Amino acid sequence: MSFASPLFLWYFVPAVLVAVLVCPRSWRNAVITAGSLVFYAAGAGSTTLLLLFALVVNFLIGPLLEPDRWDSNPARRRWLLIGVLTFNVAILGIWKYAGFATETLAGFARLFGADFPVLHIALPIAISFYTFHHISYAVDVYRGERRAARNLITFATYITMFPQLIAGPIVRYREIAEQLPQQRQHRLDDIAAGFPRFALGLCKKVIVADSLAPVADAAFATPGDEMTFALAWVGALAYTLQLYFDFSGYSDMAIGLGRMFGFRLPENFARPYSSVTVTEFWRRWHMSLSRWFRDYVYIPLGGNRAGAVRTYRNLWIVFILTGLWHGAAWTFVVWGAYHGALLVTERRLGRDTAPAGAGARAARRALTMVLVIVGWVFFRAEDLSTALVMLGHMLTPDLAGLNEAVSTALTNQRLVILLAAMMSMLLPGHPVTGPLIEASRSRPAAVLRTSVMTVGLGYAAVLIAAGTFTPFLYYQF
Repeated sequence: MSFASPLFLWYFVPAVLVAVLVCPRSWRNAVITAGSLVFYAAGAGSTTLLLLFALVVNFLIGPLLEPDRWDSNPARRRWLLIGVLTFNVAILGIWKYAGFATETLAGFARLFGADFPVLHIALPIAISFYTFHHISYAVDVYRGERRAARNLITFATYITMFPQLIAGPIVRYREIAEQLPQQRQHRLDDIAAGFPRFALGLCKKVIVADSLAPVADAAFATPGDEMTFALAWVGALAYTLQLYFDFSGYSDMAIGLGRMFGFRLPENFARPYSSVTVTEFWRRWHMSLSRWFRDYVYIPLGGNRAGAVRTYRNLWIVFILTGLWHGAAWTFVVWGAYHGALLVTERRLGRDTAPAGAGARAARRALTMVLVIVGWVFFRAEDLSTALVMLGHMLTPDLAGLNEAVSTALTNQRLVILLAAMMSMLLPGHPVTGPLIEASRSRPAAVLRTSVMTVGLGYAAVLIAAGTFTPFLYYQF
């Protein structure tokens, strides 16, 4: 069930919201959890059982991970933590990476004339997200940062809450534990603040991202012998903008929905394409994922406390894992390693901070944008050879234009949206639109809210009714 589908917008959300408003306060988590499981099962089917199994196991082990008053048996807790982390990583490894691993081994085996069986396992929706939530819960409880959940429904609300279940933001347990008890207040003010944020995300997704999708798809589907300089750049730019407006739109919708149900979910984007360095880009892009890897991988590995060599090693590890988290394919591994290399290079050369002069900042911002676009080619391409062909044409100017497929996809309407979206890349890093439309009472915020709630939302509703919406890109992760 997509956030941009009529079933979700016109039936599911109103039904759950009304139920939460009219039911006793002590039922609200149960209502949200039940609605979330219905939402998940509508897309995941029988793999919902895997989510429930992982949820119950983590809930039962949670209280055993808490440090007691004197922490009299730290070894027992440490082994329990290792056990539950192994359990969660194994679930992710089997269902997401077993096919990739066996396919890679089969490729090596064929080089020597041998056969190796390849596993084909259906990827459960949102497994990367709910696995990271389980790991966050276990580690935060083990560290004593939050108490373990004693109520299964309360814990299930954290794991399955439908606004963030499918594609984030990744909510660390310590960020939301204090919001989970049944006694939290649910006010109409939350609905009034959350709905414009939700509407902004819907407009980003339906009006911008879905308009650019056919252009990007046509460009990346172009055979190598038909690729041109113009076509490669149009495709790369279209996907760069599609991905941002699609994913940031989903995040705005999730944060807005969460607010409507009384939860404050963490921000996930802060105008990443305004970044002056790649280091800054990762402070602004998918921020909840960056924070998760920082807290549960980078810092435990030693962070930047053990000298330059280990810092560079830790950055490489984190970003290769970041690439793998996004997908079980070599294109994602290369994309992660590429960003790791960029971050190490910036740090090594002392270029991980923005320069002072306006001209230097503009030049560095342009360079950062080009480097990010190059990375998105690996992220989107079906395989490495396709990515390398496209990048080769991006670096080789020619006089050829667009092919028929891309020319057909790039209608006048989509060209206008593409150019407008490209102009948004020139905006300054602040203010960030999502928090502005949700919380600010300034005149610009009021104008933005009015525009989104009238013109934007009306146009998006027409497109949704016409059935032109597409699945969110991050649903596949």
